[in-house]
Amino acid sequence: MIRISPSLLSADLARLAEAVDIVADEAHYIHCDIMDGHFVPNLTFGAPVVAAIKRASAIPLDVHLMIESPGKWIDDYIKAGLDEKDFLTFHYEAEPDSEEVIKRIRDSGVRPGIAIKPKTEYEQFEYLIKLVDQVLIMTVEPGFGGQEFMQDKLIKVKKIRQAFPSVVIGVDGGIDINTASVAVQAGADLLVAGTAIYGQPDPGVAIKNILR
Repeated sequence: MIRISPSLLSADLARLAEAVDIVADEAHYIHCDIMDGHFVPNLTFGAPVVAAIKRASAIPLDVHLMIESPGKWIDDYIKAGLDEKDFLTFHYEAEPDSEEVIKRIRDSGVRPGIAIKPKTEYEQFEYLIKLVDQVLIMTVEPGFGGQEFMQDKLIKVKKIRQAFPSVVIGVDGGIDINTASVAVQAGADLLVAGTAIYGQPDPGVAIKNILR
């Protein structure tokens, strides 16, 4: 089953509840891009907004921490109401003790994930894959929406799928009606899309088109 996670980064941040509602019939997750202005140059929102989204929607959340030292902050996101249906994913590159952070997330009852920047090689994070529920492969540089899809980064998706058939593999960056099938063929089963959904006149129809 291919699942889709619309990214609120491309939605109207002043109307987040409406942005969630408009995809509620088609989305499997809601992707929350958390940026701190340090690990990535952009700045979005934090745990209080995640808590508000969680209260407003029954759709599971796919929380993607693009922040420095995520181990210092994961408790704030767990306390925002995340549960066993939600992913809490942090960047491998931002956390020197990834195993400990993964354990804390899992012990809290939330599904742990690691996110991987384009330049990070498979061999660097392979040892962590058995510990997580999701590996999120970035096919753009994290921090901004609307970038061009880096198809060569799908080699990591292929390697993960071959070695770890049961893990959820997300692809984030440049996903649209043209690139979605390429990512799925490589082994992805969770597609994160922002501009290709919220940049369209009817986001619900856009999701259907991506999943065809």
